[in-house]
Amino acid sequence: MHPDMLQAVTESLPAAHVAGRAGRGTVLVGYGAVEELARFATDPRWTVHVPGHPDEVRRVIRSAVGRGERAFVHLSGESNTEPRGLAEGFELVREGLDGVVLAVGATLDPVLRATAGLDLAVLYAATVRPFDEVGLRTAVLAADHADVVLVEPGLPGLSARHVAETLVHVPHRLLPLGGADGLDEDVIARAVRDFLR
Repeated sequence: MHPDMLQAVTESLPAAHVAGRAGRGTVLVGYGAVEELARFATDPRWTVHVPGHPDEVRRVIRSAVGRGERAFVHLSGESNTEPRGLAEGFELVREGLDGVVLAVGATLDPVLRATAGLDLAVLYAATVRPFDEVGLRTAVLAADHADVVLVEPGLPGLSARHVAETLVHVPHRLLPLGGADGLDEDVIARAVRDFLR
């Protein structure tokens, strides 16, 4: 595990406990718990965070406790080089017209390297439930092709149903990629190039 990710959890929980007053909300943290991530991602009563940087870990834990959320925080063994996801919803990291890549958590850095030189919009998600339908739809409608690549640090296709429901009235193609700690950038690069029109 990326040591700073674990340290961020240990630093955040006591501070969040005091700030949020005991008894408000429930925050569960899992490391590499792909099955648990899948279980919580299908339960609409839970908010699911997949932070990709230690600063994001601190922020989502403190925020979840402060709001009294029932939240599951999935930690990856990797970390992005810089924190993102300061606003609610998906963050547009890079603009592009040939399609949209939605990178979840610590998959962002490999996605950016794998798609360098390609005219693809890249969205970043540190929170996957609730799913930011508006953010995804806006990015897809701004592109010339409604092609979506979904890269998650869990089982491939974990959020595929949400993508399909969001784009139900938009003819589109979807490539779901996943892995316990994201994917190697070479694997992503090959898959994306094979998928593009």
